[in-house]
Amino acid sequence: MAQTITQGFLRNFLGSSPLWYKKVIFAFLIINPILFFLPSVGPFLTGWLLIVEFIFTLAMALKCYPLQPGGLLAIEAIVIGLASPETVMHEIEGNLEVILLLVFMVAGIYFMKQLLLFAFTKILLGVRSKPMLALLFCITAGLLSAFLDALTVTAVVISIGVGFYSVYHRVASGKPFQSEGHDYGNDGSLAVRDQGDLDQFRAFLRSLLMHAAVGTALGGVCTLVGEPQNLLIAKVAGWNFGEFFVRMAPVTMPVLVTGLITCVLLEKSKIFGYGALLPDSVRQILENFDKDQTAKRTARDRSALIVQALTAVFLIFALAFHMAEVGLIGLTIIVIQTAFNGITEEHQIGHAFEEALPFTALLVVFFSIVAVIHEQHLFQPFIHMVLSLDTHQQPAMLFIANGLLSAISDNVFVATVYITEIKAALDAGEITREHFDVLAVAVNTGTNLPSVATPNGQAAFLFLLTSAIAPLIRLSYGRMVIMALPYTIVMSAMGLYAIIYWVS
Repeated sequence: MAQTITQGFLRNFLGSSPLWYKKVIFAFLIINPILFFLPSVGPFLTGWLLIVEFIFTLAMALKCYPLQPGGLLAIEAIVIGLASPETVMHEIEGNLEVILLLVFMVAGIYFMKQLLLFAFTKILLGVRSKPMLALLFCITAGLLSAFLDALTVTAVVISIGVGFYSVYHRVASGKPFQSEGHDYGNDGSLAVRDQGDLDQFRAFLRSLLMHAAVGTALGGVCTLVGEPQNLLIAKVAGWNFGEFFVRMAPVTMPVLVTGLITCVLLEKSKIFGYGALLPDSVRQILENFDKDQTAKRTARDRSALIVQALTAVFLIFALAFHMAEVGLIGLTIIVIQTAFNGITEEHQIGHAFEEALPFTALLVVFFSIVAVIHEQHLFQPFIHMVLSLDTHQQPAMLFIANGLLSAISDNVFVATVYITEIKAALDAGEITREHFDVLAVAVNTGTNLPSVATPNGQAAFLFLLTSAIAPLIRLSYGRMVIMALPYTIVMSAMGLYAIIYWVS
């Protein structure tokens, strides 16, 4: 009986995840408390081990959604005393805008999917050059992220990817364009030829989504409103929108140019997982879909597209001029679109929130890990090391240290820690105002550029990794790291060069 119950428990624990993965998570949960209370190890090293373990759960996202194993690690960390519930709550309160953004803005984008699929189907079918198409995705994502929000832009890109994939997979499975209840994870009904086209189509979508994700980083670093830490740094430094842009430009503009060149070169060279073309069979299906939609479009459908287009204009205007917090703007567009398009039943509205809420919960778990970093002062040695260097060495080392830490942690948290420390040094008279401005530029660019190395460093990357499209197109943690590697090298190297020679 006991053996049967144990076997049942193992089957239930983390569901269909591989047995070896379940055992690894169990080992983590057993080892952490032991190491925490060992005098030779203690909270500091246990805290670093916890970070490694959490990154492992993210890397295995296709084996098991990270919320459950990562959440268990976070709960255990609080129970044994690595962080307190009050600190976790403080981290959540400090990131409430991001949480509201995910809950409401992503749902708002869901109600615009008809317009997005319509517009980008025209683009995809109209632009036959893959390097040009990739460049278009990268530039568009960068431009939108400079004035809107990277997570909002990523939500748009994910919706586009899901739309394209769902249309092809339904037709390749022998079903009509609009069939309901289709299992997109089951490729069993596809013919052998279609399997090959599907693999190529997946590679095609992966490359476009990664170009767009990197584009959010290229554009987001440029302006005061591009990323949350930009606003924080600008507030401490006392910079307005124009001054922020001008001070960052010696770094951000060369990085933008080299990033876009890298985009084209990756597509032409077809390395690091890029260069896959849209299969002819997929193009034919999408063309037929476009013709079918055009033929079947009723007055009500056209009215819905007009409402969505007007809502998109309002969204861009409201975000660009910061009429309210991003999450509240998202709630506004939900109300407008559902009201004017006749979506009034609760279950219809509920589908819009299915994509964002798991990631929102995961983000709160991530904030718990950040609370451990904060309470155990895990980054303190790096901070002291940088600020103890000679003045002329500090900007470059600050850029490197911020980049390394942001790649494994929350870049908003890293930026907060460093900008607070250098502001304290300025207030104490240890550095001049001119040197403070240089260091602030290094902090901002350091947390924005090298952090594209892993999904941990950019919320947009993490959102993409844990979204519905990632398992469909086989976009794993490791594949994201590999595909981001050339961008990481180019953007980091150019950013560091600019900090040393054009800013310092």
